[in-house]
Amino acid sequence: MRPSILVLSLLPLLFGHALSLAQNFDLVGYAKDNPLGPTTGGLGGEIVTVNDTKSLKSAVKGDTPRIIHLSGTFNLTSRLQIGSNKTLLGLGPGAEILTNGLTLKSVSNVIIRNLGIRFILSNDAITIQNSTRVWIDHNEFESSLADGPDKYDGQCDIVRASDWITVSWNYFHDHWKSSLVGNKDSLRDVDTGHLHVTYHHNHWRNAGTRGPAGRFGHQHVYNNLYEDFRYQAIHSRSDNQVLVEGNVFRGQMREALSTYGLVIPDDSPNTSPEGDWEIDGFANLGVENDWGGAGVNVTQTGNFTETGYGYGITALGEVEGVVREGAGLGKVGNWTGFG
Repeated sequence: MRPSILVLSLLPLLFGHALSLAQNFDLVGYAKDNPLGPTTGGLGGEIVTVNDTKSLKSAVKGDTPRIIHLSGTFNLTSRLQIGSNKTLLGLGPGAEILTNGLTLKSVSNVIIRNLGIRFILSNDAITIQNSTRVWIDHNEFESSLADGPDKYDGQCDIVRASDWITVSWNYFHDHWKSSLVGNKDSLRDVDTGHLHVTYHHNHWRNAGTRGPAGRFGHQHVYNNLYEDFRYQAIHSRSDNQVLVEGNVFRGQMREALSTYGLVIPDDSPNTSPEGDWEIDGFANLGVENDWGGAGVNVTQTGNFTETGYGYGITALGEVEGVVREGAGLGKVGNWTGFG
């Protein structure tokens, strides 16, 4: 028998999570609790402030721990390749990243916070590839639905055996295909056993699909707010598993959760007008969700019922207010690390 939220609040050590009466912005989830150790970014390294693209590109190179404060707007002429052991933090109300996005490829221990990443062309806003221990927190991602499904790629895509990642308190909006985990069936053997991702307290508004869509991995999706997520919000396919808890769905919403393998035509109507058929995924439902009248199509349940880490659950009736208040830019100050 699943314990009630009240019992969970009294027995967090027994059941792994508890009712959070006062949210904080500490790191939670797979980026904290994993076999490799917690994500600390540039903790212990020098703190530098950058306000131009040349300085930013220099600061993120290599594996030396470094905390990089970003001030102002960065109109990148090429993608920013981020090295291991880095913290990128937009100062105050947040720094802006335009035109080209961020790539984390074959790196570990990276934190990205308080950046407005907007209208990124020719690739994802953030691509995480073959990388581990990453925390994407309190950012804002924006493009435009009016430009169709293919002008802009993903907002935060996690691929190629990446692992131990937390995506928290971000504001994703006005975008067609938001967050994909595991991107090709031909890479099944590469991805299987990896792709452990925690999504919590994110706000999705005026989006199309992929909030997230997962293949081959395990995603814990809890306490997120979905508002006018038009077509298909959470999609688990190709043997992927999701644990879905305490999420709230509002406004225009066709399908809140599906494990049916069909990648709906609305996902990429210009390239797959009939949709793409894949093997079904799995879903387990933990703490109650508020589906808001949207469809739910769970074709098979899995064995992903425990995350292996402790976490606080925001009461379902408080999720909408807490996420609206806490997600996005300007909420973390000039934070420099843990401790």
